[in-house]
Formats: sequence, C-alpha cells, structure tokens
Amino acid sequence: MQRELKLRIVSGVILAAVVLAATWYGGLAFRVLAAVIGLLIYYEWSGITGIARDWVANVVGWIGEAAIAFLVLVGNFEFAAGMLVGVTAVGIALIILHGTSRWFPAGLFYAGVTGLALAAIRSDDRPGLYAMLFVFAVVWATDILAYFVGRALGGPKLAPSISPGKTWSGAIGGAVSAVAAGVVLVHFLLPGAEIIAACVALVLSVCSQSGDLFESFIKRKFGVKDSSRLIPGHGGVMDRVDGLIFACFSAFLLAGLFSLIKGNAMTSLGAALFGL
Repeated sequence: MQRELKLRIVSGVILAAVVLAATWYGGLAFRVLAAVIGLLIYYEWSGITGIARDWVANVVGWIGEAAIAFLVLVGNFEFAAGMLVGVTAVGIALIILHGTSRWFPAGLFYAGVTGLALAAIRSDDRPGLYAMLFVFAVVWATDILAYFVGRALGGPKLAPSISPGKTWSGAIGGAVSAVAAGVVLVHFLLPGAEIIAACVALVLSVCSQSGDLFESFIKRKFGVKDSSRLIPGHGGVMDRVDGLIFACFSAFLLAGLFSLIKGNAMTSLGAALFGL
C-alpha cells in the first residue's frame, strides 16, 4: 500500500473517531468541534481568496469569526446568529469603503454559518443527536456512493466546467443512497418519521452535492488543488466538509421552516427537522 494512501486512511479514521465521539457526547465537546471547524474554514478561505493579504479585512474578519466562535462555544446560538449577520454586513461595508474583495463577506458568512449550524443542530438533546447522525449519514452516503456509482456507470458530466469527474449517474446514485441511509437510520431511531426523513434526505443530498460543486468552483477560480494541507493525505478542512456545510445550513433552514408551518417555538432543531 502506498504511503500516501496509508496516511489518508489513518487520518480519515482518526477524524471520523473524533467527530463521532464529539457528536455522541454533545454539549461543550461538540460545540468546541463546531467552533474550531468554523475558524479553520475561515483560515482556509482567507488564504485561498487572498483576504489574508488585506490587513484591515484580515483583522476585522478574525475578530468577527472569533466572536461567533465564542458565542457558539457558550451555546448562545441566537446571539451567534445576530453576530453572523452583523459581521457579514461589516464585510459588505468594507467592500464599499475600503475596496475589500467581494469574497470577504462571503467567507465570513460561509465560515460562521458552518460552526453555528453544526452546533445548533446537535444542541444538547437526544433529537439533536439523531439529527446530527442523520445529516452525517446522508452526506457520507452521498459522497461515497456518488463516487462509486459515477465510476461504475459513467455517462454525461454533471458540471464539466467546474468538476469534470462528476457525472449525472453519480449524482443520482448518491441521492438515492442518501435517502436509503437516512430512512434506515430514522427507522431505528425515530420509527414513524420515515416519510419525512426520505424527503429531507433528498433535499440534503442535493444540497450536499451543490456544496461540493461550490468548493470545486472556488478552488478552480483561484487555481488551487487543495484548500490547505491541514489534514495529512486529505488536503484541508474545506475539502472534507464542503458538502456537510451546505447540508447543515439547509437542515437548519428546514427545521425553522417546519416550526413556522406548525406554529411551534423552535426549541429543538433536531425535533423540528423530523416534524416532532
């Protein structure tokens, strides 16, 4: 086995173990994980897009992302959401007043919403645990089966100008696999919620694949192969969680929408996501 492949496998196993352990324990352990992921994504985004070379934007960006991460750590998600909106607005203002790159506020939002959505979905209750495991199952099933089905069946390219390796067969195979994985998981964890789980899984799978394409677009635009070299054998954090970011944000919005439709206060994102 080649050294690079061994390194990739070992890193992948360690990462999976850390993520699943933090997910299981929840609370501060998972909030730390979510906050760190958000900060690392901003670090990579600022490096890829050149924001790190603009000292004004760099200082403002890190102060804003640190504030969001702190609020996520202490579990104050409402204030974290408000801070995210405020920081993004400041980023937009700097485009006008300082000539900062338009990628600056996009990065602020992209990184900040990642940590916030992850922590808010997991929360500290049992439905939050189920919801987070559900999102992971959907995203991982999408990634793995989209790759293997696409390799096996080939066919028309999904977005050849952005990611030449992705095919429509892989995208459909990933979506079908995601629905199957989500339904099976919910059948054992929350019997009776399979139908809504299938619908949510399909939406999250499509969003996950959109997130993958979005990161491919960013890397292609700025001429980079990996978002960073933080993870041995895997590249950067953005390379590993691109689909998860879009899926988590979509789950966050869906939970809010379901609560609004039912007229319930959204005290638990996990419960709201499954219509509980």
